[in-house]
Amino acid sequence: MRFRISRSVTNDIPLLHLHDESGGVTISIAPDSGAMLHAFVVPLAEGPHNIIDNYINATDLQDNLSRSYKSSKLSPFACRIKQARYQWEGKDYAFANKFADGSAIHGLLFNKAFAVTEQVVTDFMASASFRYEYNAEDAGYPFWYACTITYTLLPTQTLQVQTTLENLDSRTIPIADGWHPYFNLGNKVDDCLLQFPAIGMLAFDDKLLPTGQTLPFDAFNNLAPVGSVSLDNCFVLEPGEQPVCVFLNPANGVGIRFHTDGNYPYLQIYIPPHRESMAIENLSAAPDAFNNKMGLLQLEAGKSQTYTLHYEVTVNKS
Repeated sequence: MRFRISRSVTNDIPLLHLHDESGGVTISIAPDSGAMLHAFVVPLAEGPHNIIDNYINATDLQDNLSRSYKSSKLSPFACRIKQARYQWEGKDYAFANKFADGSAIHGLLFNKAFAVTEQVVTDFMASASFRYEYNAEDAGYPFWYACTITYTLLPTQTLQVQTTLENLDSRTIPIADGWHPYFNLGNKVDDCLLQFPAIGMLAFDDKLLPTGQTLPFDAFNNLAPVGSVSLDNCFVLEPGEQPVCVFLNPANGVGIRFHTDGNYPYLQIYIPPHRESMAIENLSAAPDAFNNKMGLLQLEAGKSQTYTLHYEVTVNKS
């Protein structure tokens, strides 16, 4: 059969793998570490290449996950919350854990162990679902909800990632969704090309929190070299435009096209100082959404919301 699923412990990290034997593609997920995307391996002329900048072993993951959040699921909020505080339905809430700058950052599920709830293999795909039920574990978010992530490996080197958030509480809850993967296309990002359909860039203060202004930005509305540009910014995407991002390495022909269902109207991009990879983060809401309400979902009791994106990898072998 073309598709299959396997498990391993690689460099002390337990992994579940989705394989496309015919296409030479392997997707690896770390269930015990927030069901993060650990690997997306594609065949190149010089051999297999993992386009995900991941943690090299369990020690690296344990030491650095809460600093770099590579490939983390951002739930129930994305990016930062100012001073780790917000108000909801007339009550004040404060998160227990804070980042170095005093904000709450990247949600509450990035280090949780997700249960594997379903595995499906057909002639056309391999799929696995991972679920975590959050039970009011942080005083800053005293609500109950479930997060289910389904990874589906499709033909043509395409990965579908679908997230369903389900309100298990008796109250309406504030919630948002996002991802934090870093992509490495085999060269420094300076040598790569980037494109995304921005209608503006959120103005940030010195703690990377929106000020309320949206600034003009169109530098990458057409495919353009990344060069020496520095980015740690959130962009408002043109509604309906697909793909929502293209990241391409002309040296080896590897490219990624990001497609969404329209429920990720924000795109956060961060280039770390080493410039070996780029974080391309699809977000359903803006940073600090619990305070500024930009894109914030008010999910009613018993209701659910699903978010879908596709990573389509192409390799130009000419």
